[in-house]
Amino acid sequence: MSTDPSKYVFNHTMIRVKDPKVSIKFYVDVLGMKLITKSEMEAGKFTLYFLAYVDKVPESEEEKRKLCFSMPGVLELTHNWGTENDADFAYANGNKEPGRGFGHIAVLVDDIQKACERFEQLSVKFIKRLQDGSMKHIAFIADPDDYWVEIIENPSIVGRAPI
Repeated sequence: MSTDPSKYVFNHTMIRVKDPKVSIKFYVDVLGMKLITKSEMEAGKFTLYFLAYVDKVPESEEEKRKLCFSMPGVLELTHNWGTENDADFAYANGNKEPGRGFGHIAVLVDDIQKACERFEQLSVKFIKRLQDGSMKHIAFIADPDDYWVEIIENPSIVGRAPI
């Protein structure tokens, strides 16, 4: 039996979140993703939330799950029950010493200036504003768990790649 790597698709990235209500609000209301489905894992005491940029979320759970696991660019948020009740609890975001590793996810926007102005109005935490540093065409914001989200303009809209 053989497999064809040219048919492989990068499906999703998982990050752990302290409070799913706060994180889902950020990814839906600030970044415009849609919550497609969630799975509660009673035995492990955790819940998985799957979000993506889609035009429409299917009606049935089976179709929602098929969508989540058949498309690229899905974000999986994992919530271990009880973390939201511990004021001192925090996940490592991968960008602080020691233990730097995971860096960021990236979101394409249609107009980076206007997107950053919108984030300012929504009081989103910035890691790097457009005017900071030498790379004036990218920004970084932080989600509620301090994971970094790179904001870049979509080359298919603006006609040039960000780097």
